[in-house]
Amino acid sequence: MRKFLALTAVAALALTGCRGTSPDDTASNGGGTIKIMVGGIDKVIYLPAKLTEQLGGFKDEGLDVQLLTEPSGATAENVLISGDVQGVVGFYDHTIDLQTKGKCITGVVQFADVPGEVEITAANSDIKSPADFKGRKLGVTSSGSSTDFLTQYLATKAGLTSADYTTVKAGAGQTFIAAIDNGGIDAGMTTDPTAAKLISTGKGRILLDMRTEEGTRAALGGLYPASSLYMDCAWVDSHPEQVQKLANALVKTLRWIKGHSAEEIAAKMPAEFAAGDPQLYAQAVHDSIGMFNGDGLMKEDGAKNVLEVLSQFSPNVKGKKDQVDLSKTYTTAFTSKVAG
Repeated sequence: MRKFLALTAVAALALTGCRGTSPDDTASNGGGTIKIMVGGIDKVIYLPAKLTEQLGGFKDEGLDVQLLTEPSGATAENVLISGDVQGVVGFYDHTIDLQTKGKCITGVVQFADVPGEVEITAANSDIKSPADFKGRKLGVTSSGSSTDFLTQYLATKAGLTSADYTTVKAGAGQTFIAAIDNGGIDAGMTTDPTAAKLISTGKGRILLDMRTEEGTRAALGGLYPASSLYMDCAWVDSHPEQVQKLANALVKTLRWIKGHSAEEIAAKMPAEFAAGDPQLYAQAVHDSIGMFNGDGLMKEDGAKNVLEVLSQFSPNVKGKKDQVDLSKTYTTAFTSKVAG
C-alpha cells in the first residue's frame, strides 16, 4: 500500500479523504484537526473530553480538536492503530495490552485513578458477591475490553474459573439496560449514566462500586488507573507542542471539575447527554465525579496494579509481564508542566 501511494499521489489524496486526516498531516505546524476517538462519549467516565470542548479549552489553546465516538474502548484503539485518529480517550490498560503486540502507545493525560465502573445486578438477584457468579451470565462492554478483564479478575479472586460463568457482550446504555431487564445477563459491569438509570428505575442493584478509591481497593486490591488520553508514541514525539496544549486543556478541565458541583458540570454538557432527564444525569455525574484526579498525573503504583491484573487475564499479556516496559505506557512529561 505504501509503494502504491508513493507512486500514485491522486490515490493517496483519495485515501486520505476516506480515512480522515492522517497523523503525519495533522497539526504539524500548530494547525489542522486533531481527531480523538472516545470510547463512549456520553459515558461519565470520559466526561472531561467533552467538557473541555464545551468549556472552550481546546480553542483557548489554539487547537482544532474533533471528538469522535465508538461504543467500546477495544474498538477505539483499532482506529488509533490504523492512523485514522491521533488519540483515544479510553482505559489506560490498552497501552499495556498493545505494547505486547509491538505497538508503542502512551497515556499522556490520566483522568482517573479508579475504573469508574460498577458491577450491577438485577434488583431481585440473589447474587451477593463475585463468588455467586458461578453459572451466571455476566455483561461486559465487549470481548477483550477493560470490563472483560476486570470481570475475569473479580471472578478469579472469588475462586472461580472462566468455565464457571459466561460473559455476554452487553454494550452500554439501553442495550445494557435491556439485557438486565430481560434476563439476558444476571449481572454486568457498566458506568454512569447507565448505572444511574438502572438504580433510579429500581431495575438494578450495585454489587461493587469502583467509582471510589475505597471501593476500587476493596475490589481490585489497589488503584486501577482507567480513563485517559492515550496516543501513538511516534506522534507524541513528533508533536510535543500539540500534546502539551492538549494536556493544558484537559488538566485545566480536571481542575475545573474539582471546583464545581455536579449540577454545574452537568449543565455544561450537551442537552442530549441527559436523555430528557437532566436531574437524573446530574445525579449520574454526582455519583461518578469523585473519580477524577484533578491533576492528570499517573500514579506509579496504579500502573503496576493494572499490569498485575492484565498479566493474569489478558491473553496478550499473560506470560509477558516481565517484558512490559511500563515507563513507555504513560508519561507525566506534559501534565507536570501545566501551569497552576
